[in-house]
Amino acid sequence: MRPLRFVALGDSLTEGVGDPVGDGWRGWAALLADGLTATAGESERAVVFTNLAVSGSQTRDVLDRQLPAALALRPDVVSVVIGVNDTLRCTFDIRAVAARLDTVYAACTGLGAVLLTACLPDPGAALGLPGALAHPLARRQRAVNAVVHALSDRYGAVHLHASEGAWITDRAMWSADRLHPGERGHRQLAARFHALLVREGIATGPAPSPEPAFPVPTRSASLWWLATAGTGWVARRCTDLLPQLLTLAADELRHRARGTSARLDLRASAAVSAALTALSAAERPDLA
Repeated sequence: MRPLRFVALGDSLTEGVGDPVGDGWRGWAALLADGLTATAGESERAVVFTNLAVSGSQTRDVLDRQLPAALALRPDVVSVVIGVNDTLRCTFDIRAVAARLDTVYAACTGLGAVLLTACLPDPGAALGLPGALAHPLARRQRAVNAVVHALSDRYGAVHLHASEGAWITDRAMWSADRLHPGERGHRQLAARFHALLVREGIATGPAPSPEPAFPVPTRSASLWWLATAGTGWVARRCTDLLPQLLTLAADELRHRARGTSARLDLRASAAVSAALTALSAAERPDLA
């Protein structure tokens, strides 16, 4: 029996950051792969899992680098969970994000693969940023999520609503950096995706256990990570984002003082609508 091929595309979330195993990362996608199929009688369909996700990736990286490798593998199931890093860059453009995701989704479903997508929590809130800094990031993430929702519906994706729920505020679900899930959080994402795939008749193996298999990192280990790798991660992104984020925060404060903050939300909603309208009017390339 031909193996079921599962390919994961994305950034650090799908790479598995926050869920260390040995000298590397595991993550929700690897946990999900173990539950996709099971023994039926004397036959068992093996699962071949390939994780192409790379930390720091944006939608253009998925389109330009990860997608060609994924298509060459002829996947049966492909996950595309991406977008947070786009919101953390001064180059953020929701129209470009929508166009890239549309191309990636079309290419994957054009092969006949089952497409997995997810909307994601607001990174500003997760990091505990002050309101004037957090609100612009939240607005960007809502825009990305709105695009992902619309395109997931267009392409019949198995879509996970991960942008809300008690898990977001449960510290036990998150790693020391407060931006990536810990092992428990990765397990929850895997279990929720598994439940959706069971309904679709795709996952027939056991659901991933919600309970961690490894001890939670000690407070001292978490602080050490933040002082070393975590500090470097923040510094790399602040170099790119901070100047624009300060400009966005100043704009936020001006609108708040004038009582016109709703205009910023309306402007973001209009940008999403324009991006989706542009996709509907344009011809899509046949990448399959």
